[in-house]
Amino acid sequence: MWDQVYMPVAGSLAASAACAALPIFVMLFALGILRMAAWKSGLLGLITVAIIAAVVYGMPPRLIASATLYGAAFGLFPIAWIVFWAVTLYRLTVETGQFEVIKDSVGHLTRDRRLQALFVAFAFGAFIEGAAGFGTPVAVAAAMLTGLGFTPFYAAGICLLANTAPVAFGAIGTPLVTLAGVTNLPLSVLSAGVGRICAPLSLFIPAYLILVMGGTKGLRAVWPAAAVCGLSFAATQFLVSNYIGPYLTDILASIAAILCLAALLRVWKPRDDRGPVLEELGASTPVLLRAWSPYILLVIFVLLWGTTPVKAILDKATLVFGWPGLHEEIQRLPPVVPKVAPYAAKFTLNLLSASGTSALFACIGTAVMLRISLRRFLAVVGRTARDLSLSILTMACVLALAYLMNYSGCTATLGLAFAATGVFFPFFSATLGWLGVFLTGSDTSANALFGNLQVVTADKLGLSPALMAAANSSGGVMGKMISLQSISVAAAATGMAPSEEAKLFRFTLKHSILLVCIIGLIAAVYAYVVPGWSV
Repeated sequence: MWDQVYMPVAGSLAASAACAALPIFVMLFALGILRMAAWKSGLLGLITVAIIAAVVYGMPPRLIASATLYGAAFGLFPIAWIVFWAVTLYRLTVETGQFEVIKDSVGHLTRDRRLQALFVAFAFGAFIEGAAGFGTPVAVAAAMLTGLGFTPFYAAGICLLANTAPVAFGAIGTPLVTLAGVTNLPLSVLSAGVGRICAPLSLFIPAYLILVMGGTKGLRAVWPAAAVCGLSFAATQFLVSNYIGPYLTDILASIAAILCLAALLRVWKPRDDRGPVLEELGASTPVLLRAWSPYILLVIFVLLWGTTPVKAILDKATLVFGWPGLHEEIQRLPPVVPKVAPYAAKFTLNLLSASGTSALFACIGTAVMLRISLRRFLAVVGRTARDLSLSILTMACVLALAYLMNYSGCTATLGLAFAATGVFFPFFSATLGWLGVFLTGSDTSANALFGNLQVVTADKLGLSPALMAAANSSGGVMGKMISLQSISVAAAATGMAPSEEAKLFRFTLKHSILLVCIIGLIAAVYAYVVPGWSV
């Protein structure tokens, strides 16, 4: 049994945190300054943390190897599994010509690129986030925008910016279910807390998107649409998260935004809109249903997979086992955990009940419905595997890095450093979640990583544990757009050149920092100005 240490450098938290943060800086430098491909940057970061774990933290080589393989396995399944079939589904629609009909149906609503971004990147992306999560919305929405005529870089950037506020409630509330599990706080309380932090941000994210796309002039031209989209989404997000729960928050909020936007466009259009009118759509309802059937099937299967009776049946084939050479072979110590406890490392191989498998069934259903031959179907799958190979490698490297940082104690050291900020902790609490998502690409993983640490720290500082846990999840969503996993998914879905991944990272970084600072300020206001509103 190996005991973690959290201040291995001369007993100094500051010096230890500097060492623990080095892999992150290496990745940032490689991706943002040297402009290396995401998979190379992730691999450099992984090598760096392996050296630090061995030399600074004294982690045995066999545990380093096992933790690395454990993280890489999680990157491949379920994350890469979800992304692979989501992209395959999109490519099936392209292969059969159905995406042209989908593109025309969106263009029927509006030919304005700004409004298309609101419909596809924000509203439809939020719907897919609520239904599937784990990279699926960025993959699907970015691919759709590329098909609508956006450049690959522009489509990827816009979708990464849009995939913010919905993330905390993604995959039918999975991040918050995880947070409730690791903190032992009521799920309803956490859902309400995250809703109250994220709803104010959701209110202006659509306007922020338009501002990034077209500046103040562009925003003035379409401000009614941005206002309607933001208000309908934020209001529904707040109400559902506070009075129903986290499971349907994104799905209902996105439907509200889509319906309200469609209703607005029946009575209003931008002054500078020179596009065709609604009556010009030539496709009949059956043709439209056929074209949209792949995504209709995706939603049906994802929702079906989330129902308790179906999940119970599918989970009978699930295999859960302790990861060899790692499970409960490491001890975590206070203050990271309330008392000394072995560190679990269980891998869940749920081939049937995984969200990616629901996307696989949607692909199979699409092949049947659109009469795609087996040979043609397999050809699409093969091309997708080839094109996604480097992106999948990136996911494996980044998750291996995150898990190794976690099991070596590096992550806990960084968490303790944030906790030392005292009165400023509500602000940095959100930043901690942001860091976790940057490392793992997942708000679920970041909640598992730092959720309990947030609660322990809040108790010590006399703050609301539920608020700090909610701030972790809310701040985490702003790290999604800069995680190497998300960038690689967006690049793969749009067909972007690998050389542009570093440029995409630099584009999203400044927006990510600004938005997480806003989340931190909102959390601070709830903590000190109106504490009664936070939970």
